[in-house]
Amino acid sequence: MAQKPTDPFAHTFSIVARDANTGEMAVAVQSNWFSVGTVVSWGEAGVGVIATQSFVNKSFGIRGLNLLKEEKSPQEALDLLLSDDSGKEFRQVAILDTQGRVATHTGKSCIDAAGHSNGENFSVQANMMLNDKVVPAMEKAWKENASLRLPERMVAVLQAAQQAGGDIRGKQSAALLVVAPKASDEPWNDRLVDLRVDDSKDPIVEIARLLKVFRAYEHMNQGDLYVEKNQMHQAMDEYGKAMKMFPDNLEMQYWTAITLANNKDVQKASAMLQKIYKKDPNWRELTRRLPKAGLLQVSDEDMKVLVK
Repeated sequence: MAQKPTDPFAHTFSIVARDANTGEMAVAVQSNWFSVGTVVSWGEAGVGVIATQSFVNKSFGIRGLNLLKEEKSPQEALDLLLSDDSGKEFRQVAILDTQGRVATHTGKSCIDAAGHSNGENFSVQANMMLNDKVVPAMEKAWKENASLRLPERMVAVLQAAQQAGGDIRGKQSAALLVVAPKASDEPWNDRLVDLRVDDSKDPIVEIARLLKVFRAYEHMNQGDLYVEKNQMHQAMDEYGKAMKMFPDNLEMQYWTAITLANNKDVQKASAMLQKIYKKDPNWRELTRRLPKAGLLQVSDEDMKVLVK
């Protein structure tokens, strides 16, 4: 019988996948273990994504990505990682590259229910599940949600896993990582989505909520870009979409109002700001500080209207 390794364990379910249309690659995971995203999920733009779980050999993340950089196939990389690993029968590993090729290993000593299923552009894997329905549910969800954007599709797979039974112990943390299909000259922008829920009573619900917040702020950022180009109609449209998604978010309301003020729509901006000030007067003080930073360019008379 194989000797149980002393590595940290993250008994869990996960998916590694690639969007065939955009080339984006992602890994998503949930576990009844603290901060699973710092252990299981690994990825690099233009290289691939990896999930290493069960009794985790964390080195498989970085070493596996390095092997892909050396133009090893996912299967070749996996074989090399396992070749000198005395605990390989306790490991569960999935590797996906930029071509959508995958390789998956579920060791014989992984705790039941354990298994995996893979195909072009995806692999789903799980261990210590309540039942053997989790992996088939994940595969089905991946295939049935092809119309979704990759991050939302990954969350749908996690939701399906949990609905089918999930981790026999319950739930605690989740993570979602999406990387670009190609590395750029700005590697700090190559992680397209990087969300983690380290400790929660319902981590998949929370990761889904965070992804929605992420999308709302994408609209805010796009609005800012339109402002820089003086395309105010498009900017206000983007800000409106963001606020529609999160109508109670004061941050989004505030900067929309400031944009209106800079666009000479002072009365409308003031009406928005007064509602914000009533909820938190600190925003009024922030407004007073913006001219010095060049972020609010209005006359002294208009300024009085905005901070009244």
